[in-house]
Amino acid sequence: MASRNVGRRRADHRADRRRGLAIPTGHGHGHGHGHGDHVVDTSVVNADAIVARRVRIVVAAVLIPLITAAVVAMIVLWPGGGVKVASYQTETARGEVTAIKACSDPKAQCDEATVKLSTGPEKGRSVPVAIPKTGQVPIPVEVGESVMLGVQADAPTIADKYQYVDHDRTRPLLLLAGLFAVAVVALSRWRGFAALVALAVTAAMLTQFILPAILKGSNPLLVAVVGGTVIMTVALYVTHGINAEASIALSGTIAALGLTVVLGWFFTELTQLSGLASEGASAAKQFAPDLDLTGLLVAGMVIGALGVLDDVTVTQAAAVWELSAANPSASRRELIGAGLRIGRTHVASVVNTLVLAYAGAAMPTLIVFAVQGLPGQYVVSTETVAMEVVRGLVGSLGIIAAVPLTTALAAMAVAHRSRELVATEPEHVGS
Repeated sequence: MASRNVGRRRADHRADRRRGLAIPTGHGHGHGHGHGDHVVDTSVVNADAIVARRVRIVVAAVLIPLITAAVVAMIVLWPGGGVKVASYQTETARGEVTAIKACSDPKAQCDEATVKLSTGPEKGRSVPVAIPKTGQVPIPVEVGESVMLGVQADAPTIADKYQYVDHDRTRPLLLLAGLFAVAVVALSRWRGFAALVALAVTAAMLTQFILPAILKGSNPLLVAVVGGTVIMTVALYVTHGINAEASIALSGTIAALGLTVVLGWFFTELTQLSGLASEGASAAKQFAPDLDLTGLLVAGMVIGALGVLDDVTVTQAAAVWELSAANPSASRRELIGAGLRIGRTHVASVVNTLVLAYAGAAMPTLIVFAVQGLPGQYVVSTETVAMEVVRGLVGSLGIIAAVPLTTALAAMAVAHRSRELVATEPEHVGS
């Protein structure tokens, strides 16, 4: 009877493998217990000796040299000293509007607000501030609101000393950030907290290395690649731990990042994009005349695609790990096939999201073209729109490439792991 059961189980197992299904082994080792619903423990895949040996080869041959090169390049490119241009610096202040009335000069299209300063050397003093009504459509300023001000220290009168800049949105932004942090930690607990730490590292890298290094005259594309590699290394290992799964996801991310860089540079040159149509490009060029706007455009593509690449590669690695945890003897072909089926669905939604995000950022420009009634081919060929098309499609190509790259790497790492479990299965069944 036992031998017939063994034969039946092995025949069913072979049939399921031919169909590419992930089957729980049903005999412990954290892969699931009992029949029906079970919890798949993917930590056993990271702890598997075969997987560890394979991933160590990838880490030693690929990750360590790339990460080391990125860190060395970051040290070499690190901007020494400040990057601020003295002639463009201005003092700032904040305050609360306590009163507002129309300006005394009827020809002056403005309101005069009385602002009680909450920062600066004259903190606590109430000063007059003109709120212009011309130019761009202004956001109304009302009593009780907080505003940001520019300070002209050498102004002849107090009325000329303070200029309205914008609403002070510090409090609502802090409230939103706090709500986001609480939601992340509440859902993901310690892993969510680790993700917030990784987010802080990303912000620090952007503000302390990437932007200052570009302003110092370093090649924007090189800075973006180096900074992006360091950001992804820290983010993945801090959030997911230093393990085999995170290492495979990082390898897939770096590979897809390299492809995104090549495609971005190639199609930026092919479409003859200057980068001048980017928002703020003219002002940036004015502040830093030697700034490479074309390189900055490609660097923006790389940075913009990083977050989505991270999402895709982590998801693909986790999917293959889950499949291997459920069926330790799954072959490389079975794991790649199942992983790609998962990846296709993910890519279909993520690519649409990325393209819509870029289209949403260009909505004001698209509205202008729509009002003018210009032909579609004409509109797409303008640099303003062509830039967003290249940005969106290059980022999408990087995401598409990340799926098979990461899936193949993950499958090579975990395929046919722990074969001894299948080889000793009759002993467990017969007992």
